[in-house]
Amino acid sequence: MSWDIVIFSSKQKINAVEEVDEELLVAIDFNIILEKHFTNITASENHREIKGEGYAIDYFVDTEHVSNKVFSLYGEAALFELIRIAKIYNWQIFDMGNEQMLDLEHPEKNGYSNFQSYLQHVLKNTDS
Repeated sequence: MSWDIVIFSSKQKINAVEEVDEELLVAIDFNIILEKHFTNITASENHREIKGEGYAIDYFVDTEHVSNKVFSLYGEAALFELIRIAKIYNWQIFDMGNEQMLDLEHPEKNGYSNFQSYLQHVLKNTDS
């Protein structure tokens, strides 16, 4: 099961997704930026997969610039790779599992361990 996140490019400090000011969102070409930072991208039509040691990141390319993008992460290292790039470009990351913005300086507060707890909860409820 993947850990899904949304990355936002915004001039606004986003504390909650409900408070996003669409006028402050900045449309960018995520595809070009990701290709600049990752050499290990596999392409299949409009789907992309970044593979690294112990992680994978799935996403779909856009035909135009966008202000946010959904990523499916596999492995904790995937998040840290995206955080590294997010800090360079002042992106913000929303965790779709716990519906909270990630603290990029302290991702352990609401990051991978929360996803694992959520995953165990989901798996337990589907086994019942």
